[in-house]
Amino acid sequence: MHDIAFIRQNPDAFDAGLRRRGVEPASARILALDTRRREAQTALQAAQSRRNEASRLIGQAMAKGDKDGAEALKAEVAALKDTMPTQEEAERTAGAELEELLLALPNLPAEDVPEGEDEAGNVEIARWGTIRQFDFQPLEHADLGPPLGLDFETGAAIAGARFTFLRGGMARLHRALGQFMLDRQTGEAGYTECNPPVLVRGEAMIGTGQLPKFAEDSFRTSDDRWLIPTSEVSLTNSVRETILEDTQLPVRLTALTQCFRSEAGSAGRDTRGFIRQHQFEKVELVSIVRPEDSEEEHERMTAAAEAILQALELPYRKLLLCAGDMGAGARKTYDLEVWLPGQGAWREISSCSNTGDFQARRMNARYRPQGEKGTRFVHTLNGSGLAVGRTLVAVLENYQHADGSVTIPQALAPYMGGMERRDTIDAR
Repeated sequence: MHDIAFIRQNPDAFDAGLRRRGVEPASARILALDTRRREAQTALQAAQSRRNEASRLIGQAMAKGDKDGAEALKAEVAALKDTMPTQEEAERTAGAELEELLLALPNLPAEDVPEGEDEAGNVEIARWGTIRQFDFQPLEHADLGPPLGLDFETGAAIAGARFTFLRGGMARLHRALGQFMLDRQTGEAGYTECNPPVLVRGEAMIGTGQLPKFAEDSFRTSDDRWLIPTSEVSLTNSVRETILEDTQLPVRLTALTQCFRSEAGSAGRDTRGFIRQHQFEKVELVSIVRPEDSEEEHERMTAAAEAILQALELPYRKLLLCAGDMGAGARKTYDLEVWLPGQGAWREISSCSNTGDFQARRMNARYRPQGEKGTRFVHTLNGSGLAVGRTLVAVLENYQHADGSVTIPQALAPYMGGMERRDTIDAR
């Protein structure tokens, strides 16, 4: 949600920010609706004030024996009561139209976000690790994984396309990755572990920006709840309609949950393999901070995600996304892309975003600065720390051997019962 006061004072800057996101200027429409709403509100308040005043004067007129005056005032009160519903409806309609428009608009990009319309405008700012040189042709995970327990056929038979059934060593490796990530983010990065709902109300999806614009990308239940596309929704909304004390900030939360995405906007993309699933697990990172701390927190969060890749010794690169490639709620985003030798390509494995007060305004999440009487909106941030399935893919492709076996990264050995290499399906 955008600050209407900012738009009133800076319409040209607001429209310039939207243009950077590839969105047509909207300040004129917003301000016209805002004017309509405020005029209706002013007229209603004036009518209410005059009704109250006239009602008071009726008593005084009756006390003086001025029956004609009293009757005239009663007629005025009746007329005001007849017009007030129309004014109330005008205010409500203009307010609803204004909210609908504001909810559909993306966040404005930060000043240091590069220009660009799509991923071609993203800027690589760092690389880590050494890309392994194979003495054989490395396989993609979709070819390497099935003998090890990555069962695409059974998943599809049970649930349809973009579902996978994990068995034996693959199920264990997947579980190990999630637990390792969660332990690192809580034990070393200072996030508090949570176990939030994966079914949420529509208000929660609106709060973090998935609704109304991206409804088709999520799953909705028959009782009007939504399966979360990421636990960002549940974790961030934990401060919805809340006023935090300054001493409570920063709040850092993490969760390992199932996530669900319909992938409506990715038809035909990554249909083969484990990259883009309808159901997947992810360790999510969420921070609630003071506005002046959000840029530093963004760097801290991204470093926490990078630390997982470094511990697993997976080569990756860090990108600063351009204005046209960021998610709608973000004002600045770093993507981490891991190297997949089977594909011979970099693939996204984490996205860490600073949303500023965009989500906080939608959720009405505030804090009370020390020494101040009023409240301010918090800043919220979210990131993947990491996507478990995509990390499994990266481990398979980077740690594979010519015989089809896979070495277990040293950091995961404690989570795999000391196992170091997997070349058969564990049917136990």
